[in-house]
Amino acid sequence: MRPIIEVKNVWKSYKIGSRQERYLSLRDSIAGIGKNLFGQKQKKIWALENVSFDVMPGECVGIIGRNGAGKSTMLKILSRITPPTKGRITMRGRVASLLEVGTGFHPELTGRENVYLNGSILGMKRSEINDQFDQIVDFSGVEQFLDTPLKHFSSGMQLRLAFAVAAHLNPEILLIDEVLAVGDTEFQKKCIGKMDEVSKSGRTVIFVSHDLRAVKQLCKRTLLIQDHKVEMDDSSNEVINFYLDQGTMMNHSNIFKPKNDKRNSTIFKFSEIIFSNRDEADMICSGKNLYIQIKYETSLKIGCSLVLSVFFKTINDTFLFACRSDVIDYQILIGKRKEEYTCVIPRLPLKEGLYSFGVIAFNNSGSLNEIGTVGQIVVNGGDFYGTMKEPATGKPGLLVDYYFTN
Repeated sequence: MRPIIEVKNVWKSYKIGSRQERYLSLRDSIAGIGKNLFGQKQKKIWALENVSFDVMPGECVGIIGRNGAGKSTMLKILSRITPPTKGRITMRGRVASLLEVGTGFHPELTGRENVYLNGSILGMKRSEINDQFDQIVDFSGVEQFLDTPLKHFSSGMQLRLAFAVAAHLNPEILLIDEVLAVGDTEFQKKCIGKMDEVSKSGRTVIFVSHDLRAVKQLCKRTLLIQDHKVEMDDSSNEVINFYLDQGTMMNHSNIFKPKNDKRNSTIFKFSEIIFSNRDEADMICSGKNLYIQIKYETSLKIGCSLVLSVFFKTINDTFLFACRSDVIDYQILIGKRKEEYTCVIPRLPLKEGLYSFGVIAFNNSGSLNEIGTVGQIVVNGGDFYGTMKEPATGKPGLLVDYYFTN
């Protein structure tokens, strides 16, 4: 059996600071030659370097990696949105892609009209769209807004409709990027269930995501793209475990040096954030106390009150929870120019995975310094219940399930 997708020695470069290319006149082309001759060349960066892999019909393959590794670039090349700089791509089947919310939709057309427009773009006949129309509308859950212009839809509603069209129009190959992060938890479950159904029906799914639980649940095979190359191609369990272990090593004992807002750093500056379980400095484990040591410098007057907050999010930017210094009437008073305080989270309730965090400092006059994302931490599985059993990672939800007691 021949692969349905063949990627052979693919390279992709972009010019730093270049605008989107346009069609050039003869005069523009001649002027461009002159610029190149006189050294006005733009620097190139490689988004992908010598990437090769095959996908067989009916496979569901995950692609994971850090931001900027080249995952989305790979999907854009597979979708024929952008061509490779070097190398060859062979696709043997009709492709449907969902790379950005609202791709292929027109804001002035109604939801109903956009279903037919998007279906036509995907290469479907009107009769084929008619056959699937009721199922598309039912899955999307936007029936009452179907005759409303799309510009009045929320991003979540647009995602529902876009995913419903892409998944129900029977493509041989379905390409999905991180857009599911826009949807609510219930809709994400429906999407994962639908992708599983599509895969089991013999069609091929390529799923790019930071949600490692979803990748493990949906895909038997996963590619890890790192530094613009395929670092690992193996079973999802092996690749995800390798990725998490590597993340732990790269954090160097989970010590972070925040990049402060220059406007506020003269008043208040975070100097260092340190995460640890104390007994295992290089590993953050579910179920163990997490200590967050916050070091800062300030020019505020001695005796000023201060509130510190550390907040946690998923890689998809879904807010999870925050730890604040003022919720138990604990007052921080600035006593000297350099200070440090420690926040303790008893029995960390996060499941195994990768999470991002940020920090905020404020007082009665408002925010002194707010850092949207400081960095990412890897949470490893642990004996949360004291039964030698780790929390189940394949189930929905980001926090550990608590247990019943008599």
